[in-house]
Amino acid sequence: MNRRSAGWRAAVCAFAVVVLAGCASDTQSRGWTPKPDLPPAQAPDPGLPNQDPIPNPNITPSPGGTPTPGQTAPVDDPRVVAKNLASPIGLIMLADGTALVGERTTGRIVKVQPIAGQPVVPVMTIGGLDASGDGGLLDLALSPTYGQDGLVLAYITTPTDNRVVHFTVGGVATPVLSGIPKGATGNGGRISFDGAGNLLIATGTAGNPALAQDPASLAGKILRTDDLGHPIATNPTPTSPIWATGPASVTGLCINPVDGQAYVTATAPDAVYAVAAGAVLSGPSAAAPIAALPNTWPGAGGCAVGNLKLYVATLAGASLIGAPTVGADALTTYTAVLEKTYGRLRSVVYAPDGALWLTTANTEPGGTPGPDDERVIRIIDAAGGGGGDLV
Repeated sequence: MNRRSAGWRAAVCAFAVVVLAGCASDTQSRGWTPKPDLPPAQAPDPGLPNQDPIPNPNITPSPGGTPTPGQTAPVDDPRVVAKNLASPIGLIMLADGTALVGERTTGRIVKVQPIAGQPVVPVMTIGGLDASGDGGLLDLALSPTYGQDGLVLAYITTPTDNRVVHFTVGGVATPVLSGIPKGATGNGGRISFDGAGNLLIATGTAGNPALAQDPASLAGKILRTDDLGHPIATNPTPTSPIWATGPASVTGLCINPVDGQAYVTATAPDAVYAVAAGAVLSGPSAAAPIAALPNTWPGAGGCAVGNLKLYVATLAGASLIGAPTVGADALTTYTAVLEKTYGRLRSVVYAPDGALWLTTANTEPGGTPGPDDERVIRIIDAAGGGGGDLV
């Protein structure tokens, strides 16, 4: 990739612990100019476990090991491919069928096998994060040219802002887009690449919903840049990364691989929105969502599109639901794919082999932790032609 400097390529070192520093900017300003590379602050930590995930101090096992209400899966459930993680949110699939999963509160990234009982292997930790409130390591995405450059992107919260960084696994993080406002709450963000290779970034409102209506703020927006953080020339304002005004409480961002349509999910209300250039999805002049989620399954989480379906993970609803993306019932008729089995579900990713990967959120406020939380779940939507669960 001749657009990137040789500097970050030389910074690759196996299994490094990355500390993010500097590049602070006024959190109410645009602040989207890419910043210099972030230097590593310490050597790799030899104490990272190589076999078992770290224990979660927030978990209180049920007496006798019996799962608590909402956690009815058996201990040896073949669909549970990782256990005892700390607030897993970001999840990306690799070409070999494994997944990289990011822990919000620790900044740790682990590799998870698609078969239960296999080791969960830490590959690196992003340091220097502020995980207070709902901040921390919030999402992951693979570069469209990952096979050539090996780059992973992450949406993170630092002590001064929210930002997107990129890095090779075990290497040094480089800011891609910084200066996204940070607050005591409202830091949630999602990232994904569209079919044209543009980076879409859904940002939170930093606890101030009015920022979504502020054209000078990157908060509460859907941003569109290239993989180096530069605005796309066809954005509503060619020199700005702002592509659309997002919902005030965005929880998911996903792309339809068939037609390239981008969707976001949000709470208050629980709904799905189609994103287009210049769209206004919050405030007095907001466009109506394309679908309100059924009251049966409240608390919209992440979303994924695959197998001609839009899937939405639900938190309070403790279920994965799906609706067809084509036909007379497109995005209006939702049915449960997985219902009230693993508790609160945060993220969902559709894998190339047809599997759905999910993360739980039972140790977070409103959840009831079980002895194995947090978990990563892998299932097949049998109704979607997958033929049943793969184990």
